[in-house]
Amino acid sequence: QVQLVESGGGLVQAGGSLRLSCAVSGRTFSSTAVGWFRQAPGKEREFVAAITWSGFRSYYADSVKGRFTISRDNAKNTMYLQMNSLKPEDTAAYYCAARSGYYSNYDNRGTYDSWGQGTQVTVSS
Repeated sequence: QVQLVESGGGLVQAGGSLRLSCAVSGRTFSSTAVGWFRQAPGKEREFVAAITWSGFRSYYADSVKGRFTISRDNAKNTMYLQMNSLKPEDTAAYYCAARSGYYSNYDNRGTYDSWGQGTQVTVSS
């Protein structure tokens, strides 16, 4: 079992920046990838970004490419999501997730085994 705890959410004005953190503990050696998803009120949870456990490859949703950067610190077992040029449409609860299987795509939330509780990001216009 893998445990994930997010932090770093908050209220920011449009154009501002936030950095989310996700502390990963437990059976971390079984993880193959970690990622971020978000869910706005009344909408389905959607993919934001993912990174392989090795950190060699990262993937992004088109809506955040060029603005968000995912990274990980293996020594600290922590994953980050740097969010720049934030827009009101980025407002959502952000969740980190981990998975232990090998899949060809990274944006399918059904392939992730473990989830954090979420952290709220609100971008005001």
